[in-house]
Amino acid sequence: MKTRLLIFTLSIFLGVAARAELKWEQNTIELHPSAGDKTAVAHFKYQNVGTIPVHFKSVKASCGCTTTQSQKEVVNPSEKGEIVATFTIGDRTGQQLKTVTVQTDDPNPTQAMTILTLKADITPALEIKPPVVYWQNGEEPKPKKISVKAAKEFPAKEITIKSNQNFESKVEPGKAGEWTIEVTPKDTSHPIGTALQIQTDYPKEAPKSFYLNVVVTTPPGLPPAVRPNVANTPAPKTATPPASPAGGVER
Repeated sequence: MKTRLLIFTLSIFLGVAARAELKWEQNTIELHPSAGDKTAVAHFKYQNVGTIPVHFKSVKASCGCTTTQSQKEVVNPSEKGEIVATFTIGDRTGQQLKTVTVQTDDPNPTQAMTILTLKADITPALEIKPPVVYWQNGEEPKPKKISVKAAKEFPAKEITIKSNQNFESKVEPGKAGEWTIEVTPKDTSHPIGTALQIQTDYPKEAPKSFYLNVVVTTPPGLPPAVRPNVANTPAPKTATPPASPAGGVER
């Protein structure tokens, strides 16, 4: 009886002692890439503080713009390592949040899956104000001005803007790294919208381009100038049907 109790107690002790556990230094990393950076890279470091090896089953990013790389597939007790998450910035600006889901063979479900979060606050290379310009249907097609300012980390010296068949545009240089764009619609009689391309000269090997949205839109309800005056609109005339011959049938 004592032997059985000893074996049972020992098995419980070994079950508790034999555990796998990855301890992460940080589950969330905040990055502040410069305006000219192409990628933002986060290093999620870990250590196996358990007593048995940990096997990675999968490491998946939340989107195709983020790639992941793990140094090893098996992490032995006391070993350290890291998972590297690389976020491709592209044309994205502002707050970006990407996640990496790590799945291990830890028998404890609360330890088997870990969500790593990469936060990137991306300074726009060009500050475009306003980013969208509107005209209403029937509005006089007057030019509207847009201010453009390059970030310190994005030393563009010149920008150009491409007009199209519906909008005319031109660039007026100001202080270093600052410009004013003037856009004029050719016609505001019907709704239309497009994105005008702003081309920079930086970086030299692959100059970046940006877009300004310009829209002629229908307002919510016709403006008074074009709303029909119902009070003064004559009533439609009612046609009088021709009389049928007496006692006959109209053919």
